[in-house]
Amino acid sequence: MLRRRVNIKLLVASMLFATAAFGQGPSAASEPKPTPTDTKVVARPDGLEKEVETLKAENAAVREILRKMEEQQKLLLENVERLQRRLDGPAVADTTVPLTNPPSSPAPAQPTDAETAVAQPAPTPDERPKGGIYNDGIIIWETDEDARVPFQLKFTNTTQVRYLNTLSANDTFTDHLGVVREVNKRNDITVNRSMFVFNGYMFDKRLRYNLTVWTSAGAASIVVAGNIGWQFNKALTITGGYTGVPGSRSLVNTFPFFTATDRTMADNFFRPSFTQGVWANGEPIKNVHYLAFVGNGLNTLNISATKIDTNLLLSGSVWWEPLGPYGPPSRARNMYDDYFAEDKLRVRFGTAFTRSREDRFSNLDQSSPENTSLHNSDGVLTFSTGAFAPGVTVQEALYKMWAIDGGAKWRGFAINGQYYFRWLSDFQADGPLPLANTFDHGFELSAGKFVVPKKLMLYVRGSAVYGQFRDSHEYAGGVKWHFLPTERLWLNAEVMRVMRVPYSGGFTPYTAGMTGWVPMIQSVLAF
Repeated sequence: MLRRRVNIKLLVASMLFATAAFGQGPSAASEPKPTPTDTKVVARPDGLEKEVETLKAENAAVREILRKMEEQQKLLLENVERLQRRLDGPAVADTTVPLTNPPSSPAPAQPTDAETAVAQPAPTPDERPKGGIYNDGIIIWETDEDARVPFQLKFTNTTQVRYLNTLSANDTFTDHLGVVREVNKRNDITVNRSMFVFNGYMFDKRLRYNLTVWTSAGAASIVVAGNIGWQFNKALTITGGYTGVPGSRSLVNTFPFFTATDRTMADNFFRPSFTQGVWANGEPIKNVHYLAFVGNGLNTLNISATKIDTNLLLSGSVWWEPLGPYGPPSRARNMYDDYFAEDKLRVRFGTAFTRSREDRFSNLDQSSPENTSLHNSDGVLTFSTGAFAPGVTVQEALYKMWAIDGGAKWRGFAINGQYYFRWLSDFQADGPLPLANTFDHGFELSAGKFVVPKKLMLYVRGSAVYGQFRDSHEYAGGVKWHFLPTERLWLNAEVMRVMRVPYSGGFTPYTAGMTGWVPMIQSVLAF
């Protein structure tokens, strides 16, 4: 630190010496100043006398400039010392006068870069907003409250790195029609999800925007999305763009703060997915929240607009928190765990309903559909050829799903559950079908307890699907370790046992037809 202080002083002294020498000029530095004994009265032409008088006046002006520069140099060194003290130790009260021209001096010339840097030092920690530049995300830029054009740009990220092993699973499974199908096994390490979000407000604090880049190595998918919204008041905000269809609790501002490593088997089977649409949300009554959505379909992330049909999806969710907010205000407000371990009991009751006329998004001569959002309970894609009858393909179907959920938290213990009812009907196919509709129902349940407050949580979970063609279930146990003092970072280890999985998803740990033990380890950062 001493070397750095000496270097700074030497640098400043060199700059000042060079500035002073340059201001004096060659003649002032080399010629001796006249003294009274050197002056002789001689007869000179009028022009020469005037030139001598002019030189005397200029020398006097130079000496005045040098005096002012010495004062500036002194103030500059004092400010350098002040900045050095800030670098060397904690901030202290500072009453040094900033580098400005003394009141009795004439107006100064434009300041140099060095002067500007000293006159406008970086804000001390006490002068920064509370929380620094982090406020539920990294604040890249934010204007003052009285700014003519209000603006905020915030950056958030969610990254999930996971090791998944399904090698102990069976090699094949048989669907309800007797067709033997392959089970896709995995043993890999993936950046399962990484989501980059830029959001904030522009022109008016009520005008909200969101720019998202979502990637999944497991699904080999990249989605660039965004939305624009207007917040009228606490009871109503209207937004348009990409979002999750609010048909399940796991799609209403809970990601990635689940109890387990991911969404459960039952939730993945029943829930809708992500699409473009318009939605309204708010809190019209204290502790009562809603989200109403109109969109393009259950899942249109990778579907071009020319393939999306003309039928719109309708979905909505309502939930009640009678004893107050389920969590403190933040991205993790709706998290399933009780990381904050408050003494006060908190509960949540909710329900959701979704209706969508779905299209397979592919021509009938293609056996594999582009719409992969729906599976039958035996693990076969609903719109694949032969899903209901040999050689028959369903082109359209009506999806309806009702979900009821609830949860409670108290002193580090949390329990969350949800029950699902799903109907598929009004099939349009290229051949006869043996049934007019299907009905599937099931549940999920998880419970976790922090055995070391805000650090180590043990949990168990399970889910089941009672289907038209086959029943499935799973159970699992795991540990979650918050190795830094924050709810936004954790390491997760889990072992689950699955039986006849009815669903396949690239970024989920589930593969259709799988039965066996599945270990997983993951780390999640969500700032």
